[in-house]
Amino acid sequence: MKTNDLKRGSRVKLLNGWEAEIADNMKGNTRLATVYGEFTETGSVYSHDIVQVQIADQWFPVEHTPAQIKLKDQLKRIGF
Repeated sequence: MKTNDLKRGSRVKLLNGWEAEIADNMKGNTRLATVYGEFTETGSVYSHDIVQVQIADQWFPVEHTPAQIKLKDQLKRIGF
């Protein structure tokens, strides 16, 4: 499943291991999500930081678009 196919309410796992719930139906390099980490917060997350999606109590990897991979590489080059 691609990150652009994730719908509102999808439970995802982020690169840092935290879980989140997608809060929008948008597509692109950022998604609105409620993140369950040290604190519970709603805000934008980079799509390339979403690594897994939960479907029927099982976790599946997500695929990123070429644009999302390009942004990840650009951010890595500037040290972010």
